Amino acid sequence: MSTIVGNQWYVAAYGREIGPELFSRTVCGESILFWRTRGGEVTAVSDRCVHRRFPLSQAPTRLVDDQVVCGYHGFTYASDGRCVAVPGQTRVPRTARLTSYPVVEQDSFVWVWIGEPELADTTPIPRAPWLDREGWTVVSGMEPLAARYGLLVDNLLDLSHETYLHGGYIGTPEVAGTPITTEVDEDAGIVRVSRHMDDAECPPFYADSTGLTGRITRWQDIEYTPPCLYLLHSRIAPVGSVPRPDGSDPDAFHVEVVYAITPETEHSTHDFWAVARDFALDDQDVSDFLAEQNRTVVLQDVAALDVLETVVATDPPGRQELSINIDTGGLAARRMLARMAAAASTEAATPAPTPAGV
Repeated sequence: MSTIVGNQWYVAAYGREIGPELFSRTVCGESILFWRTRGGEVTAVSDRCVHRRFPLSQAPTRLVDDQVVCGYHGFTYASDGRCVAVPGQTRVPRTARLTSYPVVEQDSFVWVWIGEPELADTTPIPRAPWLDREGWTVVSGMEPLAARYGLLVDNLLDLSHETYLHGGYIGTPEVAGTPITTEVDEDAGIVRVSRHMDDAECPPFYADSTGLTGRITRWQDIEYTPPCLYLLHSRIAPVGSVPRPDGSDPDAFHVEVVYAITPETEHSTHDFWAVARDFALDDQDVSDFLAEQNRTVVLQDVAALDVLETVVATDPPGRQELSINIDTGGLAARRMLARMAAAASTEAATPAPTPAGV
């Protein structure tokens, strides 16, 4: 059974990536063609001509007045996937139609629905509002990961690895040494993992961007909404600083770290990352620093997980894997993802009801 969860929304791109040109990305094993219409809307259809399966993202295919003209034999498609012209005949075959995918542009992301289209409107899309909100400045990027998406979920839900893999950037001894609390909200479909460090070293990622020196109070509060969206609410403040009873927090710096974890295939992943901050909003040097630092951290994860994928893929079945207290969030996410994948597989295998009278 596939480990990829169907009938779900996934991040396919940043809005800035899609313009009035043909753009292709594979999501959950499906090659999808995107472009932004003259009206500014993002459209998504299958990236395969119905005639001989030529990838429509490949030259000399072109976009003419919001219609895609296949560069192999000239089949022409409207933005909803309908074929509107074929070579050598006036009649367009009834079945000549590209798969059209529901799309929503939200919080700087372009979300695409993978699954039964009629279910899209009933499934909420999780939010990352800091990525498109006044009072926050954002740096972001995407790195390809040659590993299954579940390994990235494990990685992000256990931040103790920061101490060892990301030392000199975001890792300090206190991250691995501080116990976590884990909460699984089955009704909301969210896994929460928190680590509050009352007296910790300030890593370069935060010291050099905030100007804080000395010891800090550091909070890491994770919210993971399977299968795609991960939020890390990060709070950094001088030791002893706590939010006021009214919720204000004048002594603290807040960083919202967002990951969209999108399977490309069963064994590769699109690792979208973004860092939003509520300080130094117009300081380009801070933006450049955080972008370079976070990309370095992401690439350290990518290198480790690419190696781990080869191990997981080649180890014999049943090889022991030990889990401890720091893994409670990751294990909860695994169980939730497995249930979601099984449910989606069951939905796909259930035949549609026969209409009355047939």
